[in-house]
Amino acid sequence: MRFGGQRDRGASAVEFALVVPLLFALVLGIMAFGQAYHVQSALSSAARDAVRIVALDQNDAAANARAAAITSASPSAALDHSHITIDPTCEGPGSSGRTATVIIRYPVDLLLLGDIGGPITLTGKGTMRCNG
Repeated sequence: MRFGGQRDRGASAVEFALVVPLLFALVLGIMAFGQAYHVQSALSSAARDAVRIVALDQNDAAANARAAAITSASPSAALDHSHITIDPTCEGPGSSGRTATVIIRYPVDLLLLGDIGGPITLTGKGTMRCNG
């Protein structure tokens, strides 16, 4: 006994051909945004670590060590000095009442989706009162 007939013969192949690109795009989007979420989490952690170094370390001699610690704090992103903004530094007299802020802006290409819309800029921010 046949339920289909000659007209339903290729229907499953056509449905498969229509659904697979959508599923592939969905999986690719999940992977791209998962990567962006991971980098965002790493940038936020690096900014928190960096602002702690900035708020507690108050001499000019430690500036190079501070910059190296900030750039190495996020292994998921290749940071350099142009991505990092420190405002204000906690150096000098009367800095105990101020608040230090470190902002890290990092452009990320979303896997294969980067060619479509270009890179997106992710931001990690940390704030701490000077001298702890």
